[in-house]
Amino acid sequence: MRLKGLRRSRNIEDRRRSGGAGRGAGIGGVGVLVVLAIGYFAGIDVTPLLQGMQDGGPVQSAPRELSAEEQRAADFSARVLTSTEEVWTGILPQQAGLDYVPPVLVLFSGVTRSPCGGASGATGPFYCPADRKAYLDTEFFATLARDLGARGDFAAAYVIAHEVAHHVQNQLGILGEVNAARQGASEAEANALTVRLELQADCLSGIWARAVGERLEPGDIEEALNAARRIGDDHLQRQAGRVPQPHTFTHGTSEQRARWFARGSDSGQMRACDTFAAGSL
Repeated sequence: MRLKGLRRSRNIEDRRRSGGAGRGAGIGGVGVLVVLAIGYFAGIDVTPLLQGMQDGGPVQSAPRELSAEEQRAADFSARVLTSTEEVWTGILPQQAGLDYVPPVLVLFSGVTRSPCGGASGATGPFYCPADRKAYLDTEFFATLARDLGARGDFAAAYVIAHEVAHHVQNQLGILGEVNAARQGASEAEANALTVRLELQADCLSGIWARAVGERLEPGDIEEALNAARRIGDDHLQRQAGRVPQPHTFTHGTSEQRARWFARGSDSGQMRACDTFAAGSL
């Protein structure tokens, strides 16, 4: 992705020097949904993390200097965030009649807290609707390439665009509607709703990819499609040595994730991303 000429977004909150985020509220509702889904996304057991969220204890670490690699990751993230701001500032009013209010991207290292609860670098990136911020441990870029096999700068950019897409869903009121629908639903039904939510975010990410077309380099779209396939629920369960169990899926299969990203990229239209009205995913 060509980032030359893109300014650094001012909507960055870098917590990596201090490492801590003070006290956080107990997690609940969409926060549980998001963090549990992310825990599975990264293929880890987040039970200790969820227990830590409930106690409300402080998270602190000694101040430190950032490495050159961390500085580059921050610069990359800030410029990609700018690209999402430029895209959605134009598209959201045109296609949904809403003014776009960009989210803040919180960069952290190791652990942090949000109104949706605590998080560690192992949980991967997540969006908290309570404070309208996206959270990213920039070390996840290395995890994405090394452990998940999703290499390339556009794969990393797709991760940021996906979290921003959740913010777009929040502005549209979709996150609140899904959370309400999950209340009282069975686990399988709740998971099915989450899959539709995540696939819609993939489709919205595809719209962003289409809109930044002049900044694309050869192979960029394939990098994003590869990342989408690498984080499909069926692929992750196989990688963990398990037989895929569709009723436990929270993000969709590899084929679904790639297809919905491509649908957004091909159409450029938000109406094409209505996964909740789709008879088949």
